[in-house]
Amino acid sequence: MKAVAIASFGGIEKLQIIDLPIPTEMDNEVLIRIAYTAVNPVDWKIREGYFNGKLPHEFPLIPGWDAAGTIERIGKNVKILKKGDEVFAYCRKPLIKWGTYADYITFDADHVAKKPENITFAQAAAIPLAGLTAWQALFDAARLRNKETILIHAGAGGVGGLAIQFAKIAGAEVIATASKNNHAYVKKLGADHVIDYHDDLQNKVKGIYPEGVDVVFDTVGGETLRKSLLLLKPHGRLISIVEQLDQEIAAKHNVMFTWIFVSPNGSQLNQISNLISQGKVLPPNILEMPLMDAAKAQEKNRERHVQGKIVLRVN
Repeated sequence: MKAVAIASFGGIEKLQIIDLPIPTEMDNEVLIRIAYTAVNPVDWKIREGYFNGKLPHEFPLIPGWDAAGTIERIGKNVKILKKGDEVFAYCRKPLIKWGTYADYITFDADHVAKKPENITFAQAAAIPLAGLTAWQALFDAARLRNKETILIHAGAGGVGGLAIQFAKIAGAEVIATASKNNHAYVKKLGADHVIDYHDDLQNKVKGIYPEGVDVVFDTVGGETLRKSLLLLKPHGRLISIVEQLDQEIAAKHNVMFTWIFVSPNGSQLNQISNLISQGKVLPPNILEMPLMDAAKAQEKNRERHVQGKIVLRVN
């Protein structure tokens, strides 16, 4: 099979097209013929060695954790899925080696979901990692409830855009940050208020909710994460998917901080799939590129100016 892989950590020049054997599925796995994958910040961070020493890996290393495609084979213990099923999945394995910038991947059938029939493979590829990240941040970590208020940073991104929709389904009031040219898109997704991320966030948020918000969902990190401490009510919840925050700092501001790293979860992905099938959740806007342009795609993702997600056409 064809795959884009790296033989060592470094810049985009490390991404090379190579030939590898088609992997063999285990008894509880399925073999997916990948139609599309998606590009996420974690892809270029892994390529540059950001997770070296934090996640086990082997070379050659294929990036990518999103897959949308068709089941080619099933393991002998797999009962629910069958050959020919159109599926999507967040394919993070314990060993970082076999990713989704490739023709095929094997993965645990329990964490593979049927693709919603009302969206394309390209749209489906944009959902698993981003959707599960938003779901686990809002409902597992923040335990967002009806009538609460939440600020979602980078609302026009893949994670932020899905988080807005999940928060509205939960009955929350949503403020999102976005650049001015993305305000209409973010409002279309359901945000009640949109703030330009260049503006004074504290004044803008407190102008809408003087006491602050119940939850801040940080997808940016850095100064944005630290400023978020000032936007919360007493005992508010700050959730980040980008970086850790010293718990003493959080306690000093009388807020609860949680950092999450998304995990595969077939049950949650099926819930997301059902919401999309019912028309209650829209997939992100996508920019489609061929797999051979993976290096360019990672650079575009790093610039953080893409509305929605970049997806790579594999098959």
